Amino acid sequence: MTAPSLTKQPKLVVMITSPLEPGHASRIAAAFPDRVDLIYRPDLMPATRYIGDHGDPAWRRPSEQNEEWLRLLASADVLWDLPQYIPGPIAPYIPRVRWVQTTSAGVGPQVHRLGLQDSDILVTTASGIHAQPLTEFVFAALLYHTKEIGRLREEQRLHQWHRFCGIELAGRTMAVIGPGRIGREVASVARAFRMRTVAMGRSTEAARAAALGFDRLYERDELPEMLAEADCLVVCAPQTPETDNLLGPAEFAALKRGAVFVNIGRGTIVDDVALLAALRDGTVAFAALDVFREEPPPDDSPFWDLPNVLINPHSASTVDSENAKLVDRFIENLGHFLDGRLERMAPMLDKKRLY
Repeated sequence: MTAPSLTKQPKLVVMITSPLEPGHASRIAAAFPDRVDLIYRPDLMPATRYIGDHGDPAWRRPSEQNEEWLRLLASADVLWDLPQYIPGPIAPYIPRVRWVQTTSAGVGPQVHRLGLQDSDILVTTASGIHAQPLTEFVFAALLYHTKEIGRLREEQRLHQWHRFCGIELAGRTMAVIGPGRIGREVASVARAFRMRTVAMGRSTEAARAAALGFDRLYERDELPEMLAEADCLVVCAPQTPETDNLLGPAEFAALKRGAVFVNIGRGTIVDDVALLAALRDGTVAFAALDVFREEPPPDDSPFWDLPNVLINPHSASTVDSENAKLVDRFIENLGHFLDGRLERMAPMLDKKRLY
């Protein structure tokens, strides 16, 4: 049996690098007070615009503050979130960092841009944290369309009474691109509506489909077949070289006419010109778009004015409970990290696949 060391171990330095409410920062500080020192400097970060705001991309730190910020970064071992507002490779600014916990799920492209793809730094993500609110947005959009909520509100405003026939979700097919944590939550709720659920996945065995909660899985080359039966198509996939421009003219031509299209993944997955054509010719009856290639879309983008489009400013995942859940995950992972149980830290980003 090895005798305990009498040498006091230095504390781990954790730095919060994106806006976080003081109460949540206090929870992190109190989790392991004898083993962790927390750097929390909200005065060096952008003001929050809403609950759960992780920073205005257009904000820039004054130069005199930036020097202090970089000095603090250089002293940190662990980061809460990837530091923003650093233009190029970040490694020279974080020489001691061994782990970053991000506040978003789709951080692969950002990790690549910051030059961390080939580093030894561990990156855990927020994957799964946003599954519930994103799924709620999917069904808010689907019900808005099928129950004609927009028309009902307008006719109420005009004091008009016109009976009509709506659409029942039961028996319809929900198709998902990206059967990860979010896609599986979408399928779970779809089954509660008695919808049939299908998805495009890497493996298509019936047992795997059942384990993920889908009636059937399709391979990539079977995508047109899946699209042909989709009453609602939901994109949940991350941005990777494999998913860029996945849905183009041929795919929208294969889509079942009158389908609802929801994108809660990434804008780069969709060919905008092809989607616009499908919206205009009725192939896509209604689209709910939380993400775009360019955010926000330009003022002259046709998406703003199409009556069968609902635009969400990349906020479908942001809810008042988000940071509390993120802090819960961070504290759990921090405990594993402190005890050397790295295999228990999750979800771990595969920096080669970028998801």
